[in-house]
Amino acid sequence: MAPVSGESIRVEVIYALRDKAERVPLTLAAGSTVQQAIEFSGLLQKHPEIDLPTSKVGIYAKLVKLDQALRDRDRVEIYRPLLADPKEVRRQRAAEGKVMKKGAGAAAAAQTTEQGET
Repeated sequence: MAPVSGESIRVEVIYALRDKAERVPLTLAAGSTVQQAIEFSGLLQKHPEIDLPTSKVGIYAKLVKLDQALRDRDRVEIYRPLLADPKEVRRQRAAEGKVMKKGAGAAAAAQTTEQGET
């Protein structure tokens, strides 16, 4: 991409999908914002499911607002919404683990008893 006249910065915009990540390197005018980089990247047209006003965005995994000014070599990341609440998933796994441990302990005790009888 041709450099922008005047002082410019190089950034990249990333949108991670389930099976791949879209990476768009850009050269923008110094002082450009996160929103401008995303709009200029063409990802909004390519992925209409991105709702920029409600999507979370970040620079190197740190959440930022759309009006955040960019610096040279920043990586703008567009985050997809979570399908499940991570805390709730952990709670469910922990509850299942406790049940499984109790059940596994009883099954293991029964197996040990059977082995002792033979």
